Amino acid sequence: MNALSDLSMKSDEVLRVELEVFRNEHRDLDDAISALQERGRADPLTLQRLKKKKLRLKDKIAQIEDRLLPDIIA
Repeated sequence: MNALSDLSMKSDEVLRVELEVFRNEHRDLDDAISALQERGRADPLTLQRLKKKKLRLKDKIAQIEDRLLPDIIA
């Protein structure tokens, strides 16, 4: 199953909970990346992996938001 079909099988309440969890995780990753960069000795590979994970979370968040708040054409 792909991510979109997984979303269609979940209730809105479950999606809202997952959305909040993903937003918190995204924020935590952002803080971790910033902290590593401020130290100035961050491993470039580690930073790259964290940034990719953050982007995947951003995509998941966008998919869930699109499912919960569909575009309404006026």
